[in-house]
Amino acid sequence: MEYLTAEQILLIHSLAIDETGGGHGVRDYHPILTLVDLPRQQVFGQELYPTIFLKAAVYARNIITAHPFIDGNKRTGMLTAVVFLENNEYRFIAPPGAVEQFALRVATERNINVEKKFHRTRTTSSRLSRLAE
Repeated sequence: MEYLTAEQILLIHSLAIDETGGGHGVRDYHPILTLVDLPRQQVFGQELYPTIFLKAAVYARNIITAHPFIDGNKRTGMLTAVVFLENNEYRFIAPPGAVEQFALRVATERNINVEKKFHRTRTTSSRLSRLAE
């Protein structure tokens, strides 16, 4: 499995801001540095986030809720999750507006189970190798 580095997350943010507008800059590096290890975290020898979709949700949730960037946290959180999936040979497919709506829910609803909701994306994502068949 290919995980994202802090440098890659910073690049994703920069590209998102360049493409859609807003302010560049990091408010707090700690949440970004935490994300380097968080998706692969284990408890008592068991992965805390055992599926690729749960790991992707960790990237999205933590960036959206921790607000490490001055601007573009929702965009960066969702893009980071999608890049993570694509780096691991999954194609993320969502209907128009669904990504924005999901990001807004993560940002505004205190009790949303992001991992559970994002895990459902497995039905709208497909392994790239299967697409070539």
